Amino acid sequence: MNVLSCCLRPASWLPGPTADQRPLERNGARAEDHQQHPECVPEPESQQRLSVAEPPDIAENRHHCCGPTEGALAERPAPLAEPCAARRLVCFVPKRAAARAAQGEGGRSVTTRIAVFGAGSWGTVFAMILADAGCEVSLWARRPELVDTINTTGRNPEYFPDLDLPSGITATTDPAKAAAEAEFALLAVPSQTLRANLAAWSSVIDVDITVLVSLMKGVELGTAKLMSEVIAEVTGAGPERIAVVSGPNLAGEIVHRQPAACVVACKSKDVAQRLQAVCHTGYYRPYTNADVVGCEIGGAAKNVIGLAVGIAGGMGMGDNTKASLITRGLAETTRLGQAMGADPHTFAGLAGMGDLVATCASPLSRNNTFGTHLGRGMTLQETVAATRQTAEGVTSCKSVLDLGRRHGVDMPITETVVDIVHGGKPPQVAVEELMSRSSKPERH
Repeated sequence: MNVLSCCLRPASWLPGPTADQRPLERNGARAEDHQQHPECVPEPESQQRLSVAEPPDIAENRHHCCGPTEGALAERPAPLAEPCAARRLVCFVPKRAAARAAQGEGGRSVTTRIAVFGAGSWGTVFAMILADAGCEVSLWARRPELVDTINTTGRNPEYFPDLDLPSGITATTDPAKAAAEAEFALLAVPSQTLRANLAAWSSVIDVDITVLVSLMKGVELGTAKLMSEVIAEVTGAGPERIAVVSGPNLAGEIVHRQPAACVVACKSKDVAQRLQAVCHTGYYRPYTNADVVGCEIGGAAKNVIGLAVGIAGGMGMGDNTKASLITRGLAETTRLGQAMGADPHTFAGLAGMGDLVATCASPLSRNNTFGTHLGRGMTLQETVAATRQTAEGVTSCKSVLDLGRRHGVDMPITETVVDIVHGGKPPQVAVEELMSRSSKPERH
């Protein structure tokens, strides 16, 4: 038996649902009624980007696992025909009752209802995670035509045209409908638009009922406020009603249900554990943390360091340079976090080093890609035109630097990125200035 075959076989220690909680196929039958290996779920060919050869004994036991459908969602496209043996598998283990449902009166199961505000790439993927975990998800989108497309075809053509979304997701343009009876409202809009959006939504979100969860990684321009601070200021929610999700979460990988982990942070241990339960699947593993500030600083600063590493790569520099930028970037991120009261251990975890490595190493990272274009000599405007988007770090680098200055923290890499991106300084000149700084001991 080869390694891949062994890893894909079911194991007694894997968390799994009871029989009545396992997902239904589109014909209403339980997936495990037909196949020997319910954990091994292949993706449709249209969703694959990377492939590995599939062992024959696993190939014989593949199946497609989908949620039940009803109403308009029943018209969603059926799974594609059986593909060839050379394909990638995804391990999908639906979670047990703690994540799927709460107990209502008389022991009756009550499905957790969650709102996701923002149907961009990360909002769409997180809605998928929640639905895969057994939640009923209301996905808010601004444009009626996108909502209609999601509800009738089960796909978001602007970001993932080949992804069949789980049937537990319903899209809407009505924020009141999205937030109604939701235990959590996940906010997945651009960080610089959060304040204006929340001002429009706050009247329909009852913070005594609904916990507000930031999926964003940024610092507000002008105020240098973290996203949790903006949420508190606009809605009046207390710290125990605000949570953050952060970590190495590239949407382009998780959409294929590749294994990933994250941190869910909240001052309330109970809220953090509840959020952890409702988004825990066989491919997405959340850990809890009480350090909201540390998780947010790690998420915002890594965008800036990702730009720096991308710039270095675009200039033709190698792994020594990139490793130095990542390490010293983590050092200045940790300094800023400690100055703001964060736990330094947070930055050695998923929300710190984990997120930083993913952003700096992956071609799927918008910040890395954007920085690469800048390093090759393109201007900010030319890079925006070439990539057809603006990376979060481009917007946030100035506010992260502002935050550092307000707390008296030296952030030389962040300052260099600001000089290149917004000051027009040639990357080679900026690198020479960064390297000629006075010598010092290595310390955070």
